[in-house]
Amino acid sequence: MQLNGAQILIQTLIEQGVTDVFGYPGGQVINIYDALYEYKDKINHVLTAHEQGASHAADGYSRATGKVGVCIATSGPGATNLVTGIATAMLDSIPLVAITGNVPCSLIGKDSFQEIDITGVTLPITKHNFFVSDIAELADTIRQAFQIAKSGRPGPVLVDIPKNVQVGKYEYEPQAVTEKMPLPKVKDSQIDEAVKLIKEAQKPYIYVGGGAAGLGLGKAIVDFANKIDAAIGCSFMGLSAIPQDYERFLGMQGMHGHYASSMAQDQADLIIGIGVRFSDRATGNVAKFAKQSKIIQLDPDCAEINKNVRVDLGLVGDVADTFVRMAEKCESKSSPAWLAQVKKLQDEEKALEEEIAAANNAPLTPKQVFDVINGLKKPNTIITTDVGQHQMWAAQYVTFDNTRRFVSSGGLGTMGFGLGAAMGAYTATKDPVVLITGDGSFGMNLNELATAVTYKIPVVIVLMNNGVLGMVRQWQTLFFGKRYSNTVLDRKTDFVALAKAFGADGYLAETVVEFKKAFEKAIASTDKPVVIDARIDKDELVLPMLPPGGAISDMITKI
Repeated sequence: MQLNGAQILIQTLIEQGVTDVFGYPGGQVINIYDALYEYKDKINHVLTAHEQGASHAADGYSRATGKVGVCIATSGPGATNLVTGIATAMLDSIPLVAITGNVPCSLIGKDSFQEIDITGVTLPITKHNFFVSDIAELADTIRQAFQIAKSGRPGPVLVDIPKNVQVGKYEYEPQAVTEKMPLPKVKDSQIDEAVKLIKEAQKPYIYVGGGAAGLGLGKAIVDFANKIDAAIGCSFMGLSAIPQDYERFLGMQGMHGHYASSMAQDQADLIIGIGVRFSDRATGNVAKFAKQSKIIQLDPDCAEINKNVRVDLGLVGDVADTFVRMAEKCESKSSPAWLAQVKKLQDEEKALEEEIAAANNAPLTPKQVFDVINGLKKPNTIITTDVGQHQMWAAQYVTFDNTRRFVSSGGLGTMGFGLGAAMGAYTATKDPVVLITGDGSFGMNLNELATAVTYKIPVVIVLMNNGVLGMVRQWQTLFFGKRYSNTVLDRKTDFVALAKAFGADGYLAETVVEFKKAFEKAIASTDKPVVIDARIDKDELVLPMLPPGGAISDMITKI
């Protein structure tokens, strides 16, 4: 059938299984928005307050479901406003398709109104991008974009569509949903080599990353840990892959990871990394990282092998297939001495936590905030965060029962990510969503409260308000002689009044009793967002902490 380019685009999105998109209209996508109006019974569009919010919403949508998130923006500033969100998705390997309009091909390169070379701008922060100059290639380009975004190591893809391609007409023929491109299978000889290393290990440690979480390997990893008598830790991106109450799971390791998890990884003689990239925040001083351990790394991307740390065996290919084959070939084994060593580390961690808690007499502490949240949230609750101290406290204290329940910017560390991501996660799942944010991060994109109110998204926003840029100030406290340069916000914002001005509900909580009452009211809301202004002390620190460039032996556990 003959359709114009905008109609072909929307029909192809529907064909590829897209039910929700996020965006903001403008002159060079007005035809696309006309097509969205035409097909509004088949595809839902969420109008955000800013294009960055749209990109974060598409990202959160994907993280909560594994589907490809989609966002739309016009040319020029609309397109460049997507950049931070695209980069956020790229660093965390999130499948996303960003669609931008552009001026007609006849005006490209002439500094036309709102013209921008967005493919050039985004080249370093996309897995791939396309400039569609011929309407005959439009449908297949969209299909290819989806295939690239979700295949192998996932990531964002941008498709830039000039105005003349949107208004031109061409024959559209529907096709099936594009399948992921197949990954190579790891050779049997390499699997056998991994099995040999596992058999020889006396102190195995399974290191779970975002790749494992995205593949839903949690239960299989738990069974594998039982089989080989291993402890389990995770990267920041691996959170929620393993049930929190599983006795072998030690939690996140790294710069602000759990004491027991980081120490166990350091003391292990074999680390089995599944879908992790061994980033600098995870390893600390690479020269001193896991010096007494052999390392097996499972990853779909050959570029990740030996990129950050030297590994003894890199297994590149389909991670799920590799893991299942490796686990099946391993024999059951017992390492009681190792588990006793791990238990001792857990006891030491508990004693440290109790010591810190006993010394803290603040009326509301981060630990108390998360104790309340853990006690009242449902098992399917999605926790989203912004970036800063509150993010690390969430990573340390929140208990997760199911996978894809933690949505947070890891690699790029994007302040202002959380509210857009929360809206995307709720749009995708309709599950309860709690956003953990800080007064610094929330200020970045709080305009999206208007979107959450308009679309009746009942996200509970826990704003951990300490009046400072907490994480930077923590570094200034520990490493810069308490020279607090531009980290004391001293803003007079009344967040309760602000919430109400947007049409949301707002509560102030200065004690744990007040916070519990406010949170109980907030989670009962079903048709609007709720902001809880939770006042915490500016001198609260996120501990443990590896100093920048430090090793496990340099871990700071108390002040």
